[in-house]
Amino acid sequence: MRLKTLWMALAVMIMGTAAWAQETRRPSHCLAIADATPGAAFIQKASWTNPLPQYSVRINYVAHATFLLQTQGGLNVATDFTGFLGNTAMIPDVVTMNHAHDTHWTANPDPAIPHVLPGWGPFGEGIDHYLELDEMLIRNVSTDIRSQFGGQEDNGNSIFIFEVEGLCIGHLGHLHHEPNDQQYAAIGRLDVVMVPVDGGYTLPREMMVRIVDRLRSSVVIPMHWFSGFALEAFLEEVQDSFIIDRRDSSFIELSLRDLPSRPTVVVLRPEWLRDAQD
Repeated sequence: MRLKTLWMALAVMIMGTAAWAQETRRPSHCLAIADATPGAAFIQKASWTNPLPQYSVRINYVAHATFLLQTQGGLNVATDFTGFLGNTAMIPDVVTMNHAHDTHWTANPDPAIPHVLPGWGPFGEGIDHYLELDEMLIRNVSTDIRSQFGGQEDNGNSIFIFEVEGLCIGHLGHLHHEPNDQQYAAIGRLDVVMVPVDGGYTLPREMMVRIVDRLRSSVVIPMHWFSGFALEAFLEEVQDSFIIDRRDSSFIELSLRDLPSRPTVVVLRPEWLRDAQD
């Protein structure tokens, strides 16, 4: 009887510890009601190496599906990391990867990178990331991909979500199907979203347009477009629903301010990173 009582007390302690851990896990503000968030305003600076204003985030379009997210506190996060960002000595604090093609990942990331987050796990099982950093929460939502030989790998891709400075920033990765209702719910609100607009390697153009229409993000940044033709075809499809804002630069700075009067597609020009010259 005494042994049974001890086991019951131990079980209560374990359950209490688990409940405490869940309660202390940073909640996702991107899963809250979208109307509670004021939105994003644009600020432009001269270089990706410049300091950032307070409460702002810089998004650099590096190449293909690789972006570098920078915070005011000095955090550097690279998406769909291939092992190369340009002529820079900077080592990212976090890299995310997807493995549909070798232009979205590397098998040999620099061991000096503190956090390497693959968008896949054991075949068909997916993976679950919930990385809490001082300035940023990084989480993912698994989706399926077509495998190399015509089959399917369940949960082989990840939509990564970066919650920082009150903004919800999403990267759709190498998306091969429209998210279902459960996946949309798990994504939550996205103020900014990077979307592949190639029109075939990932998704047909009309399906990608349907996804951005449903997400209704304040800022949509096209990526994975290979040619000007694919990019222009996407812009033509969305021009009635989105303002088109073409930039000559490779980066944009965002802060939590007033939303654009209408959802906006911001076209950035990819450019490899280069350290500032003395």
